[in-house]
Amino acid sequence: MKQPSSKTEEEDKLKWWQLSLLGIAGTIGTGYFLGSGLAISMGGPAVLLAYILAAIGTYVVFDALAQMTAEDPEQGSFRSYAKKAFGNWAGFGSGWVYWFSELLIMGSQLTALSIFSRFWFPAVPMWVFAAGYAVVSLLIVFFGNKGFDRVENILAIIKVAAILMFLVIAAVLLTGWIGGSKFSPKVPLGFKALFPSGGIGLWSAFIFAFYAYGGIEVLGIMSYRLKKPEEAPKAGKVMLLGLATVYVLSIGLAVIMVPLRAFNPKESPFVLALSSDHLTFVPHLFNGVLIIAGFSTMTASLYAITSMMITLSQEGDAPKVFSKKWKDKYPFFALCLIAGGLGGAIMMSLWLPGKVYEYITTAAGLMILYNWSFILLSSRKLLKPSLLNGVKRWLGLVLIATAVAGTLFHALSRPGLYISLLIVSLIALSDWIVQHNHNKNGGSVKDHSTDEQSNEYHSLPGGPEFRIKGIRMRKNKV
Repeated sequence: MKQPSSKTEEEDKLKWWQLSLLGIAGTIGTGYFLGSGLAISMGGPAVLLAYILAAIGTYVVFDALAQMTAEDPEQGSFRSYAKKAFGNWAGFGSGWVYWFSELLIMGSQLTALSIFSRFWFPAVPMWVFAAGYAVVSLLIVFFGNKGFDRVENILAIIKVAAILMFLVIAAVLLTGWIGGSKFSPKVPLGFKALFPSGGIGLWSAFIFAFYAYGGIEVLGIMSYRLKKPEEAPKAGKVMLLGLATVYVLSIGLAVIMVPLRAFNPKESPFVLALSSDHLTFVPHLFNGVLIIAGFSTMTASLYAITSMMITLSQEGDAPKVFSKKWKDKYPFFALCLIAGGLGGAIMMSLWLPGKVYEYITTAAGLMILYNWSFILLSSRKLLKPSLLNGVKRWLGLVLIATAVAGTLFHALSRPGLYISLLIVSLIALSDWIVQHNHNKNGGSVKDHSTDEQSNEYHSLPGGPEFRIKGIRMRKNKV
């Protein structure tokens, strides 16, 4: 029996280029399809520079995580490294920051799906669509749809195909082979055209460029599945080069084809760019693809935070009730907590229908960057000192700090900063209480990293039902 199992495990190992492709297909989500419009409206065409700088910062984070994985493969990835570097408090903080970032990402995706749906039904309130998508997603995870992992792979292909379709049709419209474009193409030239809001506008848009790369830490989690873990940095380089190329090409075409005044948080810039009297069906087709792709990434995020909640509960960093399963199968209690969080996002859609996407997306992007800072600081403790790593680490921290600070200077992103700081403050307070109680009782948080039971759920917890799905699901974030 052991030989087939060993053979199966070997077959499940990934080559570096497979990991790159998974990362490209999985990272692209609503943060790109809709969030890029928000970035363009705030920063202008020069936002392309922000996407290039964000790619550099993202690579630095992935490179640090990949190096730690190559030296000491841990299925708990960044959370395990934070605990090793700084102690139990860091493992607690990193895990909860990641959990809340995923919850906010889900809220952002729910809002984006509602916006896409209103393309066809503008009279329907956003909260109605948000509630509907949330219920369907919760039911899928609750009943553990065994076929969803296969469907997810198909949907990832659809997302990549949609981008290629956009590039081809945009090129056809620009060359004049098909007329009837809604807008007259124009290449922005000159400082005022490239920086319509000045440097402050570009600075404020930086967070949304970073948000489009969100999920890179999950690629680090999957790095332990490589046949050669030392090839993880190569996989990250190729993946981020591919993502940066796709983002710059597609957004570059969008800013040429659509005037700046037309970009808005209510419509995908790519749907706007494909508007043509002779291709009236194309925006509808593309919008349908965006809904399918967005729903897949949202449900994937739900799998991820359900798994993370079970891990936190099993390791003593969350109430034990959240690791219990109804009828030993259904993660009812964990999903109830998550449903409450989603309910908050739905209520925001009801109270703030015009601003909710900007607020939640900003907060989600900031929570991602806080977790990335944990990764870089952990690498300083765990990796052998070197000048190159030190320079890259500081470069990454400076870029992250720049993106975080930029949210202070725009009315749309500032509330998201306050939301993220409030969440981090609550996590820090909870962390202090947990660690204080353990120290007071003369104990410490139980470390399951070497426990046989933990090996079943440590990277993607939740037992056999969620473990394999979690690996596949968590690759899709934004």
